Amino acid sequence: MSDAPFAISNGYSAALALGAKLRGLAAGRSRLVWGSATVTVATLLLVLRLVFAKPSKYVADLSTVGRVAPAEAYQYDVIIVGGGTSGCVLAARLSEDPNLRVLLLEAGGSGSALPMSRIPSGFGSLFWTKHVYGFHTEPQVHAKGQKRFFPRAKMLGGCSSINAQMAQYGAPGDFDQWAALNGDDSWAWKNFQRYFIKFEKYTPDKNYPGVDTSERGDAGPVRVGYFNTVSEHSKAFLTACAQVGIPLVADFNGSKGPIGASRGERVSSETAYLTKDVLARPNLKVAIHAQVTRILFEQVDGTPRAVGVEFANSAAGPRYRARASKQVVLSGGAIHSPHILMLSGVGPAKQLQEHGIPVVHDLPGVGAHLVDHPVVDMYLKDKKNNSVRALQPTSVSATAQLLRAVAQYQMFGTGKLATNFGESAAFVRSDDPVLFPEAQKLEDSTSAPASPDLELFCTPMAYKEHGKILFDMHTYALHCYLVRPLSTGAVLLKSSDPWALPSINPNYLQNPDDLEKLTRGFRLLINIARASALDAFVDHADTNPDLDHAAHLKTDAELREVVRERVETVYHPTSTCRMAPREQGGVVDSSLRVYGVAGLRVCDASIFPWIVSGHTAGACLAAGEKLAEEMKAELAVAR
Repeated sequence: MSDAPFAISNGYSAALALGAKLRGLAAGRSRLVWGSATVTVATLLLVLRLVFAKPSKYVADLSTVGRVAPAEAYQYDVIIVGGGTSGCVLAARLSEDPNLRVLLLEAGGSGSALPMSRIPSGFGSLFWTKHVYGFHTEPQVHAKGQKRFFPRAKMLGGCSSINAQMAQYGAPGDFDQWAALNGDDSWAWKNFQRYFIKFEKYTPDKNYPGVDTSERGDAGPVRVGYFNTVSEHSKAFLTACAQVGIPLVADFNGSKGPIGASRGERVSSETAYLTKDVLARPNLKVAIHAQVTRILFEQVDGTPRAVGVEFANSAAGPRYRARASKQVVLSGGAIHSPHILMLSGVGPAKQLQEHGIPVVHDLPGVGAHLVDHPVVDMYLKDKKNNSVRALQPTSVSATAQLLRAVAQYQMFGTGKLATNFGESAAFVRSDDPVLFPEAQKLEDSTSAPASPDLELFCTPMAYKEHGKILFDMHTYALHCYLVRPLSTGAVLLKSSDPWALPSINPNYLQNPDDLEKLTRGFRLLINIARASALDAFVDHADTNPDLDHAAHLKTDAELREVVRERVETVYHPTSTCRMAPREQGGVVDSSLRVYGVAGLRVCDASIFPWIVSGHTAGACLAAGEKLAEEMKAELAVAR
């Protein structure tokens, strides 16, 4: 495969200024009014350049990949349901074997064809468009009853096309814990690490020395490196972390683990794996706007076997069918994979029966154990008035700044349009005696002594409700999220209609220790914000009640209320089709085969036994590489 340009990874997704201002353009509406025709034209030129750089290479006519029942269905060897982070890997790797006929079905379109996905700072513009499932959670009982926005991508690349490009893979202990639970050493870090190395093409940077390149890949399809643009705020954040006792580390992704502070990196999915050469393979078909409505089963030797899928491009459209002679692989993500399983009759029998779905196999773990990383934000005034707020100009000077940013990005790929917002991060433990010397002991949810349970990061502008609400002034924000929460929720059916959205309840803060750890993390953000390294950037004298300059005066009880009020998703749901023993709520075994049925696997973040103490995209890519390698060997032997 050829090298792919930097794209987007599962990381913190801040829907910010471009998100708020370019949303109309992304959704095909006419709300792009920036007070200057010149600005509109300049931005439109940028958008057109990106649009024409990536013509569609995908199948849009579903009648060419499936047949309407009762006609005989098209035959493939492997059908992959969902072209997300893992699905793109599977399609590309499995089709390397010319003897395997592979069909990839994606409910949305191309992620890389969307300009606001490809511009690093523009991904938030997609959150409220047809390209994203605009889920909302059930009321969060422990977070003041609020229904939280819960976006999931509807496009090739999945959430790797709309998130913030931070390549941090989790702690080695996370994967050792996976291996121990399943009695399968192939998932242990010492063995699983090679799949991270396999997908990477790491580019060192002289400005960030100290990385052990022997632990990084140099020939994979996913280019991983450092951003061209780093704000002075982000650099100062790292210094402030050091001042409060968080050590600087060169690499989050080595065998020593991620604890410490470092610069962010970026990773990709669709553009890395579905290259022009890959899509030219005669044995691979990638169909877009093809929503799978159910998996088809037949009884073979007394066991239900997945033999194909049914799909359509709309609720009113014809239902097409395609058959898989060898395997169906479900790769719809932590929300859609359990949803499709239940619609197909695999899941908790009582729930299926309540919705009139014939039970193919009673599997109680489907949809259970939903875990997400909850985040809490801190809002600060930017003393330098140099935030990315200018990307949504409200004055002549701000309009001029935007023009300069557009020109800089067009010519050099740098500047404010090139920021991913989450430019720097730090990982810590909530029981660190240096950072929290008087803290009471809480349940240890980490995977190992060297594994963190909190991540801290900064963004060059504050926002609320995923960027829907911006502050009038220039701002700066710090964020804390819990990377190893104890609270679990569920994905449940609302209807047997495949087009009806499921119920999502992450159950934020259900475990009281989660609330305590996030409160502890917020207190640490306060200390970082008041470190001398940030004095030049944070206006501590500002008295705006909507900002947090007086947060250091709050009691822990008052900070708990802040956490309950502000807790949100950081876009990392996992574990709804757990890889675990069936008696412990497992849905798939360590080969990712679904219990109780034949010919069906799952590969995406839903299989994580526990959520990783980092960002989820890397583990999804690595799991895709691992499964593809094992399936190719398995299917070659069967021929």
